[in-house]
Amino acid sequence: MTLALALAKARFVLLAGAALALAACSTLSRNPVPSELTAIAVIPGLPDVRAWAGRPDESMERDMALSFEQESADDFPLGADGVVRYPHLAISGGGANGAFGAGFLAGWTATGTRPVFKLVTGVSTGALMAPFAFLGSNYDEELRTFYTTTTSSNIFVRGSLIRQLLTGESFADTAPLAALIAQHVDAGLMRNVAEAHAGGRRLYIGTTNLDSQQFVVWNMGLIASNGTPEALDLFRKVMLASASIPIAFPPVFFQVEAGDRRYDEMHVDGAVGANLFLTAGLFRPMRLRGDAARGIGRDDVFIIHNGQMHAPSSAVPRTLRAIALRSLEASGRAGMVDDLVRIYLFALQEQARFQWVGIAEGTALPGSANFDPEAMGKLFEIGYQKALPSPGWATLPPGFGDFEDPAP
Repeated sequence: MTLALALAKARFVLLAGAALALAACSTLSRNPVPSELTAIAVIPGLPDVRAWAGRPDESMERDMALSFEQESADDFPLGADGVVRYPHLAISGGGANGAFGAGFLAGWTATGTRPVFKLVTGVSTGALMAPFAFLGSNYDEELRTFYTTTTSSNIFVRGSLIRQLLTGESFADTAPLAALIAQHVDAGLMRNVAEAHAGGRRLYIGTTNLDSQQFVVWNMGLIASNGTPEALDLFRKVMLASASIPIAFPPVFFQVEAGDRRYDEMHVDGAVGANLFLTAGLFRPMRLRGDAARGIGRDDVFIIHNGQMHAPSSAVPRTLRAIALRSLEASGRAGMVDDLVRIYLFALQEQARFQWVGIAEGTALPGSANFDPEAMGKLFEIGYQKALPSPGWATLPPGFGDFEDPAP
């Protein structure tokens, strides 16, 4: 190592240390919700568009019960066996690996067996996909374009490390992603989501409220049904928040009302709270629909995991960055297993079918934060082919029975 290089590295370490010390006593201003008012904070003018996960919620229960009155027999026909099947789709996070899920949906369309979904949920990259998956195969091309032409520069802009440590809340700026969401999520898409909601279908996206440390479920169809420019802005902000990886990307702030005053809430990537979800404990479909006059209702749960259950072993360098990244990756994989098991147990309780698919072990992945169009194009094609000639679903979560790789 040359003397000049050694001095440069020393200067960087000193600057970084000083920045961290200063950052410890430097805080950006905000107006958070007082802890005693957290439970009653609502979006102004839209009090019922979200709920805290893990507990029954009256507004979400009422809205889901209403959905069974609104639904069309064309979307959910009575089978010859006297059963009405309700397909649900949950889409996981995975960043650029969402190209797999986009390709799988397109391939599923090509088989002619892709159903109309009663409920679609998404977190992180799954939140970016969910509105298009919800609206059906007419939006497959939108997903293909997004996941085969987007570059990292379309998602974020890197900032100055020292400046961000001193005065920032993240290492990158997601203004490009916000602009990309605005480009694809316009008033026309909102009208289509609102129409599907009025027809008895539901779209949910999850974010994580860092103030309350709670997973929040947003009723996107109800937001879309409001039809105002403010509702469109909220719809876009929820999608952005769900995909905002903490530390790497800035949090998204939502203005709320509590006790006749306005405050802000800090939200980040939904995957911090859950890699994927279905009802999030807010309601039980079977209890809400009962045995309707049209016939007995049964749920079909489909899950797209934009990732792999296992990663090849590799040595971790003794650096802060490498250790932190690998720890987060390992935690995410363990959380995915837990999420699959939780939804599987829900399916057993509801007498529902459980089916999921993921990326085959050994498949080269671009990396969740590396939006490389060429690599994502290949992954899109892998997902497309995985769905042909018919989707190869696993019917048990990892660790249950004779588990097999869902994507050989």
